Amino acid sequence: MPKQVITSANAPTTGFTPGQSVSPLAQAIRHGNMLFLSGQGSLDPSTGEVVPGDIEAQTRQTLDNLMTILEAAGATSKNIVNMRVILRDVADFPRFNETFREYFAGEKVTRTCFGGVLHRAGIDIEIDCIAMFD
Repeated sequence: MPKQVITSANAPTTGFTPGQSVSPLAQAIRHGNMLFLSGQGSLDPSTGEVVPGDIEAQTRQTLDNLMTILEAAGATSKNIVNMRVILRDVADFPRFNETFREYFAGEKVTRTCFGGVLHRAGIDIEIDCIAMFD
């Protein structure tokens, strides 16, 4: 079965630098019953700019971007099995985690969270995920 590229016009495409050639990255790729979403950050999908605000606001925007792409693939948060989170400042973890907990409202996923230097100034969080279909 060939891979299927998933695209949503309502979410940003990461890895794209304005004025450069088209990004080789897909927002998501479905292969069989597996869906792999590229890392999303706190970019406003209509402007491509980093949303203003603290880690809570950035976490919400990042998760909104992921959910929009999931929806384009016919999935929801219930399909997510694994998430990876990078925080620019690990001191943000408690506030990130509370926002994450509120967002998922009891839905269970596996997750790895670590600190690192993110590629774009102003972005304090990046999340990717893997989802499964029945």
